[in-house]
Amino acid sequence: MKANPPPRSTAERVAAPQGGASRLGAARRREISIAPWQKAFMVVVVLALLVVPWVPQVVYPVFVMKLLCMALFACAYSLLLGFGGMMSFGHAAFFGSAAYITGLVTKYWSMPPEVGLLAGTLFAGALGAVFGLLAIHRQGIYLAMITLALAQMVYFIFLQLPFTGAEDGLQQIPRGMLFGFIDLRSDMAMYHLVLLLTLAGLWLIHRVVHSPFGHVVVAIREHEPRARSLGYPVERYK
Repeated sequence: MKANPPPRSTAERVAAPQGGASRLGAARRREISIAPWQKAFMVVVVLALLVVPWVPQVVYPVFVMKLLCMALFACAYSLLLGFGGMMSFGHAAFFGSAAYITGLVTKYWSMPPEVGLLAGTLFAGALGAVFGLLAIHRQGIYLAMITLALAQMVYFIFLQLPFTGAEDGLQQIPRGMLFGFIDLRSDMAMYHLVLLLTLAGLWLIHRVVHSPFGHVVVAIREHEPRARSLGYPVERYK
């Protein structure tokens, strides 16, 4: 009895009609599997990151925290450009506005850190929704220029606001106690929190990429008109 072929992903269904077996093979290769050596390498990297706070004379923990934040930022941008094929320059606006709002809430409104983090996240999400409404129907260089203009507008607005400190930025933001028991005034606790959030963010991005939603996003990148003809609401996925 002939075995039935495995079900194809959305990206494969979009790619297969054009280019035959070569396109289908390329789509299958995009179903990324983690090799054993890659898993071992990731374990080594995580263990090395756990050691960092104990050897400050070798590696400065604050530098590694900034590096982890930038790594998460880069992966978020890769999710949009690498898998979605959308060249957007709005990420800096979301990143910076969330930081400013978090600092505003914790320093000037004397709120606990968890409230500040929630406020910054919600503000960045709302700003992203506004950017999306204005730019979602554009593609290519037009999308890039609109998001760049909007990001520069946000930059200059925050630069002129009185609480942001202009070029000097917000200074002496209190860390406080997160959830009442995590003392963020401790560099050790702050480092492990940043590491935990970074690993959680990377895991979430990995799950998004390999989910049915991620397959549709890749299909839209490969051939948007064909994905639209298959009945996928392209604007909603973007």
